[in-house]
Amino acid sequence: QTFKCYYTVNNTSASVAWSSKLPQGLDVEISHHPITLRCVANLIIVMERLNGGKGFALGRDESLLNFLLESAVEVLELESERTEASSRAAFSSKGEYECSVTDSENKCWVLNEGSMELHAMMLQGGSSYHKVHLNLSTYITPVPSETKARPVALGIKGSNLYLSCITSEGTPTLHLEVNSTTTLKSINHESDMVRFLFYKQDTGVDISTLESAHYRNWFISTALQQDNTKMVNMCQSATPNRFTTFTVQRHN
Repeated sequence: QTFKCYYTVNNTSASVAWSSKLPQGLDVEISHHPITLRCVANLIIVMERLNGGKGFALGRDESLLNFLLESAVEVLELESERTEASSRAAFSSKGEYECSVTDSENKCWVLNEGSMELHAMMLQGGSSYHKVHLNLSTYITPVPSETKARPVALGIKGSNLYLSCITSEGTPTLHLEVNSTTTLKSINHESDMVRFLFYKQDTGVDISTLESAHYRNWFISTALQQDNTKMVNMCQSATPNRFTTFTVQRHN
């Protein structure tokens, strides 16, 4: 008969299994859970004694306990390292390049300094200098992902303003916040700083969507020109009268 016990050492759970044939008519039930590794060792010692010491060749009881303790150390340390690494898992900045963004109607992003908002506007001739240029920082994802989208942070060139997605009255909205490349160099995947990250999914040559990493299925979007809604904002996919695909033109 094979038995498996779960035990804890320093708040880390593990298990040990062993085979032992009990005397006829005898059974074992473990009522305390979780149990410690020492309890597991004592349980095995008692059961082997009941079985006449057959089937276990470690010798003295102390040797058995030491064997179990030592054999568990490596597993426990590995689990502890994995847990710690998971808690520290972070998006790490990899590189940066300058770019500009236009929507499907060729509207450019323009900074409205009065309201601290990004607006999408048609620019002609000499007004093209109003076009916002972005510093796009790329990141390495802390955990493997099936999606090919790459996490990015979007900062307005020549300023310390960064795009972020936060909730306003319960709805994810696009904001501009003051921050720095130093602070955003590494972002814990469970922290509120993830609001500065967007998943850039390429859907064609220089064509991309920008999905919030903090609020999945919410995308940076612009309105139809005829709607007279200039503000660049967030919307869910397939929202009517909103553009969620952009031409991201790289400048270096």
